[in-house]
Amino acid sequence: MTAATPSSLFPNVPDSPDAVLEGLDPEQREVATALHGPVCVLAGAGTGKTRAITHRIAYGVRAGVLPPASVLAVTFTNRAAGEMRGRLRQLGAGGVQARTFHSAALRQLQFFWPKAIGGDLPRLLERKVQLVAEAAARCRIRLDRNELRDVTGEIEWAKVTQSVPEDYPAAVAKSSREAPRDPAEISRIYGLYEQLKRERSVIDFEDVLLLMVGILQERPDIADTVRRQYQHFVVDEYQDVSPLQQRLLELWLGDRESICVVGDASQTIYSFTGATPDHLLDFRTRHPGATVVKLVRDYRSTPQVVHLANGLLAQARGRAADHRLELVSQREAGPDPVYTEYPDEPAEAEGVARRIRELMDAGVPASEVAVLYRVNAQSEVYEQALADAGVPYQLRGAERFFERPEVREAGVALRGAARAGDNDPLLADAVDLPSQVRAVLGGTGWTPQPPAGSGAVRDRWESLAALVRLAEDFARARPQATLADLVAELDERANAQHAPTVEGVTLASLHSAKGLEWDAVFLVGLTDGTLPISYAKTDEQIEEERRLLYVGVTRARRHLSLSWALSRSPGGRGGRRPSRFLAGLRPGSSSDGGRAGGA
Repeated sequence: MTAATPSSLFPNVPDSPDAVLEGLDPEQREVATALHGPVCVLAGAGTGKTRAITHRIAYGVRAGVLPPASVLAVTFTNRAAGEMRGRLRQLGAGGVQARTFHSAALRQLQFFWPKAIGGDLPRLLERKVQLVAEAAARCRIRLDRNELRDVTGEIEWAKVTQSVPEDYPAAVAKSSREAPRDPAEISRIYGLYEQLKRERSVIDFEDVLLLMVGILQERPDIADTVRRQYQHFVVDEYQDVSPLQQRLLELWLGDRESICVVGDASQTIYSFTGATPDHLLDFRTRHPGATVVKLVRDYRSTPQVVHLANGLLAQARGRAADHRLELVSQREAGPDPVYTEYPDEPAEAEGVARRIRELMDAGVPASEVAVLYRVNAQSEVYEQALADAGVPYQLRGAERFFERPEVREAGVALRGAARAGDNDPLLADAVDLPSQVRAVLGGTGWTPQPPAGSGAVRDRWESLAALVRLAEDFARARPQATLADLVAELDERANAQHAPTVEGVTLASLHSAKGLEWDAVFLVGLTDGTLPISYAKTDEQIEEERRLLYVGVTRARRHLSLSWALSRSPGGRGGRRPSRFLAGLRPGSSSDGGRAGGA
């Protein structure tokens, strides 16, 4: 796959329903035209699932089958919801609601609270950690920072699995979950946390779903109002729904069957948050007449990358593995995955930085390279190595692009210049839209050449440079566009969280890389004890770790590098072993299935 062209960045809206279907493969077209009854799309990594479901919505809207205001599309992250809104807008279906579960439930809760409960909706608690810390202190339980985070995660898990404080210990035992502390202690902290919330009239994100479920269950009149508004539902990443989200979805749906779900059981990597693929795998049992479509044509990755991904899953066990999809690459052949063993972690980081530098020198943009690891603590050594090699990078999980101070400042400056028009002296010598943008952003810190080094100054410049590149692409696609048109485009993108590309190698955990892709991916730190992580003990936990590696592998379009270090520090005892998941896949190794207890 080549980089996006201006015409693909800013495509023309299709002029008819049939035009919406152009360019879809037979299976994607089957999804797009299945507008009635329950539909289940089993979509492998890189098979164009978002394309299929957005074209389905747009085709239904344009054909007059799905009134835009009656469709609710839900997914799991603001980024994914924003991307969906952006695509629907480009396909001429801009009136459709595309939201996260929490966002959709919060809107409904805000609207119905005065009628259902009375008064104002309690304030939403942005971060529950401080309240959990206070609850622990009142229970005379000391928690360090990591324990505090773990206990907070346990409370979140309990709530999405609909376990009240007194039931938490039994729920943990039933699920074979390893609690970070004595379950009785967590139960006490959880109970006091809930009490503190009530005393202070605040609710948390899980309460948003719980309260909306309660209102829909207790008030048939409100449930009827919601169901009259939303007649058709689309659920992305359905393998990640929690029992609480599934209950909310059932209440939204009522006794109707106009629902389309899309997911891949082999990409279930969030069970620690309560996610389960069972709802996806049981969909046909709950909806016997469902249309089921499998998407297995992989447009993202080369045959070499796909071969490794299929090989990983071929060794998997369990229910999700029984429903795995065998991907078929649609791309030309590329280089084989590279496996590298290093004596220690700094040597591994330096080797990876050196290889990235070579790829960049060969023409691969820094923004098309990612270094992925199992735990966030692994990033530091790579930050240092990339800085030493003069390679720009960005940490995934930082604030959203359009919320960065420099981007907001640039937006204000561009809006002011657009209003001033010819009266703005900054634009006197600017002959076209890109030069107008460069002139305006020059006043906010953009320069033709990047500043030396890394850090905050370089991060600021990269953000502004991304806006300059976006203006250049926009002008190529729309030669007559004005500065006011660009400002309107930026506003649309900000609302959709559709950020331009920032130049810089991405450093990210495997969990946060889900849903993303790059030309070159470096999977690092692949030792037993890190992947699978040491606390993954049961067969089910080990299999989730394997799926995490599968997600990492399938992020790569062309170049894939897998590496590990025999010791942590230079001169250390090299007793580590490569991840058991690579057994039988890397050259010179024999297969043992990579199950618990393997090496």
